[in-house]
Amino acid sequence: MVSFTAIVTAALVLIPSAIAAPARTLDSYSAPNSLITRQGSPWQWWTEGQGQFSCQQQGGGKYSCSWNGKSGGGMVAGTGYLQQQSRTVRYSGTYNPKGPGYLALYGWTRNPLVEFYIVESWDVLAPGEPWTLRSNFTSEGNNYGFYTAQRVNKPSIEGTRTFTQYFSVLNQDQKKVGTVGGTINTANHFDAWSKAGYRLGNFEQNMFMVTEAFANGTKLPSGTSTITVS
Repeated sequence: MVSFTAIVTAALVLIPSAIAAPARTLDSYSAPNSLITRQGSPWQWWTEGQGQFSCQQQGGGKYSCSWNGKSGGGMVAGTGYLQQQSRTVRYSGTYNPKGPGYLALYGWTRNPLVEFYIVESWDVLAPGEPWTLRSNFTSEGNNYGFYTAQRVNKPSIEGTRTFTQYFSVLNQDQKKVGTVGGTINTANHFDAWSKAGYRLGNFEQNMFMVTEAFANGTKLPSGTSTITVS
């Protein structure tokens, strides 16, 4: 999968906030210039390439985005959570994508180095690297497929490295587009991955509920989202 969240030299925009967030949801900001610093920040807002991208965090765990990407263009925006191995994430709002991208919970671990996603909604997934299905499981009444992918000599929170990506992907017939909402119990996903033989490492970075959009070949992204998380 094209993973724009793994670009070390991405440019970020500083957006102030004056409204307190729900418990454990973080609403402070920084303007880092490297992935490891950005991943430690509670708010992600990053773009690359050409296109029109606009995202604003509105406080209280809420953010809104609109995007219209051109070739090579993409964006990631999301609200972060305190470093924690397991937690329950609740989200609601609207998500209206066209083209590649997804609404997902996203994060990293070290030892082993893993980039992980819990994908709740999308229009076109368009993975860059081949996905391999490892298992199927149920969480919170929803059915997911667990996939892995290998990224070779790509940017990571430890610099240019080879690492594995984990993806929980909600079944096509259960995903929602337009009005969205749900509960993600991360412990269920982490346990399912472990049972399939794929463990996570140390949780030293924050997790984020993100809207991600990217161009993949002739497939271009556009859409809007307004998401509240707690």
